[in-house]
Amino acid sequence: MMPTPVILLKEGTDSSQGIPQLVSNISACQVVAEAVRTTLGPRGMDKLIVDGRGKATISNDGATILKLLDVVHPAAKTLVDIAKSQDAEVGDGTTSVTLLAAEFLKQVKPYVEEGLHPQIIIRAFRTATQLAINKIKEIAVTVKKQDKARAQPQLRGSRLPREESGALPRLRQVSTGWGVGGLCKPLHSSWILRA
Repeated sequence: MMPTPVILLKEGTDSSQGIPQLVSNISACQVVAEAVRTTLGPRGMDKLIVDGRGKATISNDGATILKLLDVVHPAAKTLVDIAKSQDAEVGDGTTSVTLLAAEFLKQVKPYVEEGLHPQIIIRAFRTATQLAINKIKEIAVTVKKQDKARAQPQLRGSRLPREESGALPRLRQVSTGWGVGGLCKPLHSSWILRA
């Protein structure tokens, strides 16, 4: 007869497993994303964060806010680590990657609650990634050095060039649903501007 294994956990440690734990992890990540959601964009708002010692920091930088947050939930810490990696590699886009990851989790949550196996969800994400890469390659435009001078006046900020102001007819609707073998319904549609 085998002895019963003894599991040592810190006091107050949650030892839940399965679907309820996955849903709890997703919810924790969504809370972290909500903390930085309103800082994104040209109308992004500043956050006032006061630490345990009373030091106040005002910032609208996602990386700074996430560093100052005392996140203890393991899954939410992973979301903070994603932002730190983005900051280290690129130096920008920390809020965007945090919100993007949280949005992926938010879209997956109903499927997890229905009992869809995580491996199927991961496979669907990999398929969606490949489809996105293929679409990007399809609509990519090669820029040559001699084209740089001609394109320079058109690349001011995020505004469309004058001749592109009538670009609405050139918008194509692309279904961005994910799934493997039709197991999952499409999530929504996106607009892609085709030059």
